[in-house]
Amino acid sequence: MNEETMNNRLPLIGDKAPSFQALTTNGTVHFPEDYKGKWVLFFSHPSDFTPVCTTEFMTLASMKEEFKALNTELLGLSVDSLYSHIAWIRKIEELEWNGMKNVKIDFPVIADLNMKVSTKYGMLQPNVSSTQAVRAVFIIDPDSVIRSIVYYPLTTGRNFEEIKRVIMALQKADAEHCSTPANWTPGKDVIIPTPVTCEAAAAGMACTNEDEYALDWFLRFRKDNK
Repeated sequence: MNEETMNNRLPLIGDKAPSFQALTTNGTVHFPEDYKGKWVLFFSHPSDFTPVCTTEFMTLASMKEEFKALNTELLGLSVDSLYSHIAWIRKIEELEWNGMKNVKIDFPVIADLNMKVSTKYGMLQPNVSSTQAVRAVFIIDPDSVIRSIVYYPLTTGRNFEEIKRVIMALQKADAEHCSTPANWTPGKDVIIPTPVTCEAAAAGMACTNEDEYALDWFLRFRKDNK
């Protein structure tokens, strides 16, 4: 697919993350160059000084060390101004909610007043709002490849524990060449590759590794002892 075609459609899973330069609350960001070798949780929120977004930022701030342990950086965006971002962040850090208080919002938040970045990433969806970004989530790997995309409606706050679980599942799959079953969490069994020949399928039920077991030739698991 040529570059012109790529620029005229929304990014998809497996695409290289669109590049941009943008002003943020932490200075200018050059993406993806500034994040080489890191996983990135890139997310948009509809607007500063709104209640659902405030609870999301407090939650993310409280989880920043958990994401850092996963080699994952946080990068936010809305179409508000830099000054609005700064004022809102300062107010958030004064609030107390759900056991969280004095949180520190030290991850960068993009001021996308011209909507260039949000347009590139499909964060603006006219049937919902022409002036606010939806709650988009892009998980981008250390090679700057988009690995997961999730959109939430304006009224629904995101489950960042689930987003963290997706990052962990992707990292697990990459490191061990496996897949993760429904409702997988770290420590649970993983799915190993399905045989791709008749001979291998015939032998698929006869697992030689004591940590492996099969429900059928196409559904094989490995116990996670790590």
